[in-house]
Amino acid sequence: MPKPSLSTSDEPVAAPAPKRPVVDAQNISLTFDTADGRVEALSNVNLQVVEGEFVSFIGPSGCGKTTMLRVIADLQQPSSGTLTVNGMSAEGARLARSYGYVFQAPALFPWRTIEKNLKLPLEIMGYSEIEQQQRVERYLSMVNLTGFERKFPWQLSGGMQQRVSIARALSFDPPLLLMDEPFGALDEIVRDHLNEQLLQLWKSTGKTALFVTHSIPEAVFLSTKIVVMSPRPGRIIDIIDCDFPADRSLEIRETPEFLKVAQRVRNGLRAGHSYDE
Repeated sequence: MPKPSLSTSDEPVAAPAPKRPVVDAQNISLTFDTADGRVEALSNVNLQVVEGEFVSFIGPSGCGKTTMLRVIADLQQPSSGTLTVNGMSAEGARLARSYGYVFQAPALFPWRTIEKNLKLPLEIMGYSEIEQQQRVERYLSMVNLTGFERKFPWQLSGGMQQRVSIARALSFDPPLLLMDEPFGALDEIVRDHLNEQLLQLWKSTGKTALFVTHSIPEAVFLSTKIVVMSPRPGRIIDIIDCDFPADRSLEIRETPEFLKVAQRVRNGLRAGHSYDE
């Protein structure tokens, strides 16, 4: 008599392991003392970001988007609240080099070639010359700038310079990438192209990314989650999940699903009275 076959169809399927929290902000507030008095920049911000997410911050000028990014980077300290980054304090994460930071301007040294600009953090961290060279080649290839190693920043376009900045931020392989409106000064055609490239880069590296922008289409196209902020004092009005396919292209911006998310972002900004200024 044949033995009964073993069937696994009724066996419970193991749930995927929960993703590791990368940023956990609880009741973060920040007040500046200025010559004109106290300025409340952030008020009771609560936010959790897990591994592999692409989170965009959007809101009117002066709402605290960049301030929140700087608090996460330990470039500014909150007045109250608690914050962990990669399971450490923000200061600990900074000292452990747990993040790469891309500023609004490329911040490249004009007297150093692209190769040497990319090597700068690696030199500071004590990487060997061989490892530095390998990383330069790897990350310039990732941002499609192979062959530009010996050029100087002033010989590159603005978009190319920002791609160098992104490569430099990734060069020491941090788990977290912080980006403060890196494409805001670029024209729309270049910006669209870099959005596509950044999306591919994020997919290929698996990094967690926090991204500041003023552009609704940019936020919706890039993100897995959008954080909508109010005018000062900066508060979170809405957190919107974006469940678009990983292999999306710019054409998705014309779909009803995309427009629905964009309208929700727009409604959140209006609810925060961002157009009343």
